[in-house]
Amino acid sequence: MTAKKVKRIGILTGGGDCPGLNAVIRGVTKPALDNGLTVLGILDGFEGLVEGKAIELYNKDVSGILATGGTILGSSNKGDPFHWPEEVDGKIKIIDRSKDALKNYEAWNLDAVIAIGGDGTMHISKKLIDMGMNIVGVPKTIDNDLEATDLTFGHDSAVYVVTEALDRLHTTASSHHRVMVIEVMGRYAGWIALNGGLAGGADVILIPEIPFEWERVYDKVLMRNMMGKKFSIVCVAEGARPKGEDIITKGKDLKRTDPIQLGGIGEYVAKKISENTGLETRYTVLGHLQRGGSPTPFDRILSTKFGTFAIQLAIKKQFGKMVALKGNEIKSVWIEDAISRQKLVKPNDQAVLAASAVGVSFGTEKL
Repeated sequence: MTAKKVKRIGILTGGGDCPGLNAVIRGVTKPALDNGLTVLGILDGFEGLVEGKAIELYNKDVSGILATGGTILGSSNKGDPFHWPEEVDGKIKIIDRSKDALKNYEAWNLDAVIAIGGDGTMHISKKLIDMGMNIVGVPKTIDNDLEATDLTFGHDSAVYVVTEALDRLHTTASSHHRVMVIEVMGRYAGWIALNGGLAGGADVILIPEIPFEWERVYDKVLMRNMMGKKFSIVCVAEGARPKGEDIITKGKDLKRTDPIQLGGIGEYVAKKISENTGLETRYTVLGHLQRGGSPTPFDRILSTKFGTFAIQLAIKKQFGKMVALKGNEIKSVWIEDAISRQKLVKPNDQAVLAASAVGVSFGTEKL
């Protein structure tokens, strides 16, 4: 498939939405059109590839979308071609529709697909590459859990939302002398809680990579109270868990490749603090607010760099690769290497050590 010149590319946005997706679409489409290529926008992630839903993209379609949140192509985290949910007799049956995806790829006369997404999207991309598709990956996830890139776009925007929320919670917590618990996204990685909590001045940060002890959390908020600081802010990642206990979940969605739905740890932490310290405690779940809105300037720049680099890789037939930020430069890595392991917070990460040095508790002994 790589013998002929690249003339036609597809582009899709898989997984959850996040700020910066439109900036990548723009970063891919404009240079592609300028180089004489045609661009097909595949709708709703891999769902569109399986079901044959797509639109032609022109300059007018990507003009003015740099600062717009979400994705003009639509997205889905339930469209895995290899794990396709189909309802049979009122029950969900999982089937393999990857051949339909390949059939549409060939019917559309695509020479390559730019797949924008996180860990799940890259895993699907690798399987489709093995079937014969030409794919270039662009890493997107607010969770920042892809090992092969220093940062994924969308993370900075999510951290900004968390930081602003913590700033606002400080004032109400101070006014009412409360402990405020805020639950943030991130699944099994604690980057959003760590970076958002550090930037927002949280007193306690609880992340999946450092299982916490209840007594340490209680001691921190009680000590602050004894010192005359009449409020405390606790930033907890949705995947955080106490030592010896399981991760809190709110259910399962069998239509997803990873069916576990995290959530509820914020309420649990708030309840335990209130019961064991006597301090008035409230909790807030930020949820999808972290995915919405305009991308930060950093994410707009990173997304544009990723998009323009991705189309160059496609034109040069550097398929099977993913763009990545290494230091201040955009480079390429093999998708296979990018998904070999998750990037998780290490206990000796500089952000962890810096937070600990200024008095933040991680619910464990001082790091």
